[in-house]
Amino acid sequence: MKDLNTDQTTTLLNTIMEFELAGVVRYTHYSLMVTGPNRIPIVDFFKAQAAESLLHAQQVGEILTGLEGHPSLKIAPMEETFQHTVHDILQESLNHEQKALSLYKELLTVVEDASIYLEEFARTMIGQEELHNIEIKKMLRDFS
Repeated sequence: MKDLNTDQTTTLLNTIMEFELAGVVRYTHYSLMVTGPNRIPIVDFFKAQAAESLLHAQQVGEILTGLEGHPSLKIAPMEETFQHTVHDILQESLNHEQKALSLYKELLTVVEDASIYLEEFARTMIGQEELHNIEIKKMLRDFS
């Protein structure tokens, strides 16, 4: 096994934490902006996504502090498009989930062969983000 690059790992974990916290804000915003006859199930979906993003941020923060890192108080930058059709919101969500997937894949690359625990955490998160991508793509299908 190789040695864990703690500086690189904690920096990346902070980036992920900021991104997940931005997801809390993003999905909460989306849940407030949905209108139309299918509002209730879509609002519930976005509220669940916000709660999951918060959980992920907390999990990442616990690992970060366990590695003696200092969690950031920032959130990742977010752009407000002012496009609030369900299609637009779902497309923005897909873009967000794809970025999250790439961050967790980057984490896996950094920790691979250095920490079984962090490898497994990264793989679990990759699996969850892949599932989110699949779900959102399925939701977008009726719009194409």
